[in-house]
Amino acid sequence: MIAPRSAAAIVSIVLACGALACTNFYEIPIETPIQPKMDVSSFTRVLVAGFISGGTEDVDGNLETVRLLRSQLRSKSTLRVIEAEVLPLAEMARDQALAQAAPPVQAVGDGAIAPVSALPETAPDAPAAAGPGAAAAAGEPRIRGEKDLERYQSIFADAAFWKKIGEEYQNPLIVTGTVLFTPHQTAGFVTRNVEHYDSLGRRIVTPVRTYMERKGFILEPRFIFIDGRTGTQLYSERMREEILYSAQTNTPALSSYFELMDKMLPSFLSTLSMQKVRGTRVLLK
Repeated sequence: MIAPRSAAAIVSIVLACGALACTNFYEIPIETPIQPKMDVSSFTRVLVAGFISGGTEDVDGNLETVRLLRSQLRSKSTLRVIEAEVLPLAEMARDQALAQAAPPVQAVGDGAIAPVSALPETAPDAPAAAGPGAAAAAGEPRIRGEKDLERYQSIFADAAFWKKIGEEYQNPLIVTGTVLFTPHQTAGFVTRNVEHYDSLGRRIVTPVRTYMERKGFILEPRFIFIDGRTGTQLYSERMREEILYSAQTNTPALSSYFELMDKMLPSFLSTLSMQKVRGTRVLLK
């Protein structure tokens, strides 16, 4: 004999199954707002000024990044994008460092001046000042990696430099930073899905570990936001993405650059304005 509680449970299950059989499932689109990381309400204009770029010479990271960010901000930001020449920021940082490293001058008689280093001294000579121009004074700056970028970082803390640029463009929000786009190679075991069919024609997918040599690129930008009214930094954010292909795949560097930047753009845009994440929810009816 079935206990009353067991009988009630069985009836509930039967009713639930019957209800589900008559239930329709609906997917509805939803949008979730994400608040911006910065308050830019005091700005009406934005200047994507330029970037110190390095890594591969196959892509002009400065020019391509400025073009891409300006294009995105025109369509997805309320700020007016200023159209201006792209700053050769690496060269400007090099020249700035050379000027700071130049020896001071001192009067030596009859109004003549001479570098202090040319005057007799009793103290031991001080070590020469290091700067980005030391290795590239004869040509364009060559930036291969993160260590090279470190020698240029002082320009982002030069409030007078950025304030002067801000004054030229009516005190906008300034976007600048660094872009490192470097080739990357690796080798090792990777898991890939192999598809086959059994004797009954059923599709079967089996994960298989295979040793592969792969190549690709790593993109490491640092976005710096500067107040054009004061020249001071408001916010800074580093990002990193990488992409790998099989060794036999010949993908142009510029295509890889845009593919990687496409992954970072939502995060960059969410710094300045509210973005919406789209998804779906399932309803029962």
